Amino acid sequence: MKLAIMQPYFLPYIGYFQLIAAVDLFIVYDNIKYTKKGWINRNRMLRDGKDVVFSLPLKNDSDYLDVCARELAASFDRTKLLKQLEGAYSRAPHFTRTRSLLEEIMLYQDANLFRYLHHSIIKVCEHLGIKTEIKISSDIDIDHSLKGQDKVIALCDAIGASGYINAIGGIELYSKEAFRDRGIDLAFLQTNPINYTQLDNTFVPWLSIIDVIMFNSPEEIGRILTNYKLI
Repeated sequence: MKLAIMQPYFLPYIGYFQLIAAVDLFIVYDNIKYTKKGWINRNRMLRDGKDVVFSLPLKNDSDYLDVCARELAASFDRTKLLKQLEGAYSRAPHFTRTRSLLEEIMLYQDANLFRYLHHSIIKVCEHLGIKTEIKISSDIDIDHSLKGQDKVIALCDAIGASGYINAIGGIELYSKEAFRDRGIDLAFLQTNPINYTQLDNTFVPWLSIIDVIMFNSPEEIGRILTNYKLI
């Protein structure tokens, strides 16, 4: 069994979903510290030919809380964010078929940050036809006080993984020898350069998955999902 593990992000870039599609089981961290300046609750969309950040506002709370303990702000206007994305992509060729996905994600009423993000990941996978099983880290019986590589290996052992695939950004964090000693093959997924037409604009890469879905047919997205190499 091939496994991948990642923290949740809000409508992340295509590489996140390439990783999910490349494995048999994907574990999403809920018991991991929220990173204030990261991309857990924000991303980038294309508006008027430029990349623009959109985000989920959070309730003021301790910066030391795990993602699963953070809440969306009571003032979060789901309809306003939906309209911002609709306005940005109303001229995209696949806007009509993508609009219902945006509604399902943006208008989801759960105020818990992790559950809101988890729901969005599930919905995008369904839309893309990704069948990979997705589990939540805290549901797996390991010592959750472990950190980094030790925690990943413990999760691999717990589910009986023979292979672990990580995003290329973690190549300096993990030792292939340490995984091999536990009978696990370690590989890193590197997304190949991707280019597609964004109306008449100069191409802006690595935007939210919503950008990919708005500008590409299901067949084209299928090809993009396999446009990577394992190192």
